[in-house]
Amino acid sequence: MALTGELFIASKRVGRGEGFKAVSPATGAEIEPSFSVATLDDVETACAAADAAFPIYSNLPREKRAEFLEAAAEEIEALGDALVERAMAETGLPQARLTGERGRTANQLRLFARELRLGEYLRARVDHAIPDRVPAPKPDLRLRMVPVGPVTVFGASNFPLAFSVAGGDTASALAAGCPVVVKGHSAHPGTAELVAGAVTRAAVRTGMPEGVFSLINGPGNSVGQALVTDPRIKAVGFTGSRGGGTQLMKLAAARPVPIPVYAEMSSINPVFLLPAALEARAEALGPAFVGSLTMGAGQFCTNPGLVLAVEGPALDRFLTAATDAVGVAPAQTMLTPGIHKAYESGVAKLASSPALSQLAQGQEPGGPTCGQAALFSVSAKDFLADVAHYSEEVFGASSVVIRCADVEEMLSVIPQLEGQLTATVHLDPADYDLARKLVPLLETKVGRILANGWPTGVEVTDAMVHGGPFPSTADGRSTSVGTLAIDRFLRPVSYQDLPAELLPVELSDAGAGIPRRVDGKPVIG
Repeated sequence: MALTGELFIASKRVGRGEGFKAVSPATGAEIEPSFSVATLDDVETACAAADAAFPIYSNLPREKRAEFLEAAAEEIEALGDALVERAMAETGLPQARLTGERGRTANQLRLFARELRLGEYLRARVDHAIPDRVPAPKPDLRLRMVPVGPVTVFGASNFPLAFSVAGGDTASALAAGCPVVVKGHSAHPGTAELVAGAVTRAAVRTGMPEGVFSLINGPGNSVGQALVTDPRIKAVGFTGSRGGGTQLMKLAAARPVPIPVYAEMSSINPVFLLPAALEARAEALGPAFVGSLTMGAGQFCTNPGLVLAVEGPALDRFLTAATDAVGVAPAQTMLTPGIHKAYESGVAKLASSPALSQLAQGQEPGGPTCGQAALFSVSAKDFLADVAHYSEEVFGASSVVIRCADVEEMLSVIPQLEGQLTATVHLDPADYDLARKLVPLLETKVGRILANGWPTGVEVTDAMVHGGPFPSTADGRSTSVGTLAIDRFLRPVSYQDLPAELLPVELSDAGAGIPRRVDGKPVIG
């Protein structure tokens, strides 16, 4: 499928002549074709179209929106090898990883189609009137969730499919009933164009209003800033750096009418090796940890950047096994030259810290943007003396092991950590008493707690939370993965004494076959 480099604005392709090109992270060479750079007028047009589409799209039957999402999944799958091949060229990620990510992208669109049909997300509640209540009559009250309005989604660098044009933010916003204007990531514009074409074809095929989806491109900050400050945009989804996310939060908060920014930003995902588990399987835990650390060149937001364990022979065995595994880990191509440069700088900063010991480094790089794995260790005492420095995220395959004098010192580290996406606990039954102390502390710091696994890999399910306290996300009450992600783009509306003829079908006494709470009791119908 030939790429044109055009934008997608309200189901129409728009060209702006010569613009920018993708760059191969493996070679540094530019990749054809040239892609249009959106103008501020294009932002205006896209936002106006989304605003015009909102009252139509948000009031479509849930089944129609579900059909749109399923059609988008089908169109993305129909792109076949062309999509994976282009994404490989623009990101340096391997075929197997991108094939899996394409499947995840389609599956989460279908998951939200299922969520629409179930209707649970509406949280429908009916409290019937009691006109003869004493001392005052009780009014008739009914509640449902409604979409907030047009949403801007920023494509992510490290997930060109699952967190980008038709990724989780877009899927959940569209499911909620919100038109979406996507700001494509400039590192993979060809991938973005292919997916945007698929979504646009799905919109046309299922009769969606024209402004339900737009894709605009452009390197730099001006287009993104214009989107966030446009008064018609009512929420923002973002996955990227802490600096980028906090800047968008400031822009959104400074608007005459502030809006929420749901930003996933920074996490080092601590791993706790409890004593009995470490004693029993130190040699196995070492390479398993390194496998998670180096997966995808360490470019996962759930990468295990911190490991905590108690000093002793078992920890020494773990460190030996981990050091050996890092030493043979091949250097891997990173997503962009900028990401590689930032990684090299972060590793160098850690290596120059006098309290840190560098235990191992991966194999020599074979290309200009190949990142070498790096493993460091530090005492808990020294870590606590400069938490901000040692716990700063290094986006890539770098991790720090904290050597704790005892379990009390291990527990004392947790309150000093920033908010995280995940925490992992490796434990055996003999560790359960310690875990009972550990888990409540972790609940205050993370969005997901794993036992005897590794944090890389996020299942797209009803029970998943991919979020956490700041700075892992902008709002720790939300998730960007799983069906609860739809909540970010909804708000509650209560209807008091509204005539039955004017009530939404989900709130009528006849019901709509969805879960509801009626006079305080859960019912279906």
